[in-house]
Amino acid sequence: MTTQNLRLGILLMIGTSFVFAMQDGISRHLAGTYNTYMVVMIRYWFFAAFVIALAARQPGGIRAAVRTRQPRVQVFRALLLALEICVMVTGFTILGLVESHAVFACYPLLVALLSGPVLGEKVGWRRWVAIGIGFVGVLIILRPGYAVFDPAALIPFVSALMFALYGLLTRYVARQDTAAVSFFWTGTVGALAMTAVGIWFWEPMTGPDWAWMGVLCLTAVTGHFLLIKAFEVAEASAIQPFAYLQLVFATGLGLAVFGETLELPVAVGAAVVVGAGLFTLWRARVRETARG
Repeated sequence: MTTQNLRLGILLMIGTSFVFAMQDGISRHLAGTYNTYMVVMIRYWFFAAFVIALAARQPGGIRAAVRTRQPRVQVFRALLLALEICVMVTGFTILGLVESHAVFACYPLLVALLSGPVLGEKVGWRRWVAIGIGFVGVLIILRPGYAVFDPAALIPFVSALMFALYGLLTRYVARQDTAAVSFFWTGTVGALAMTAVGIWFWEPMTGPDWAWMGVLCLTAVTGHFLLIKAFEVAEASAIQPFAYLQLVFATGLGLAVFGETLELPVAVGAAVVVGAGLFTLWRARVRETARG
């Protein structure tokens, strides 16, 4: 049984969005020079070492962290996340941060749409309207038939589908497993899978890039733990709109660091999706107040 705390869930999701945006920027830099599988593999090595060390310090140790009633689901969601990361980083190297996140922005909408049939969470008609408005914002960003909407746009879209499913499965396993258990399975299974693939693509790295790799590893651990905790304390459909802020953070990073451009439709679309998220938050608070 999960404890519902909307305000904490929102703060955790905002923090998750910021950390993921910074992580994406570093991934874009490294994957532009080195093989994507190798970059993700090294990141997972650190991730696995961290979760094992953390589990060893908790009551019950590693045995408690391994203990789950849903091993197949835990393995599947961990593999899904590892593959999703590879797909999205590939998108960064082809489209850049701004365009990749413009497409990936549909991920929170996919989660909110599926949270009802998959998790049994109630989504009221006003929240459905907000989700619909958010989709309009995504269409403004994509501009079907224009430059952004080309075959390469399918890469971040596939990533969005995969990450939406990962988020829903994270919420699902949280009903029986603690965040520590999910965190352990995410790191260890992902590390094993990426090692089996990435070790064949090893390349020597420069000293400065090893430093960036270290920062990337830290952001990976922090971001995914925040995400797991967010789904543990609040309804997915209530906090997902705040994942839209990752588009804003990543766009700022793309402009400031990588010299990418921000066109008017992208800015307008981002404003629409964030506005839809804020409206959803307001409706969730009204509903909680009415219950109280």
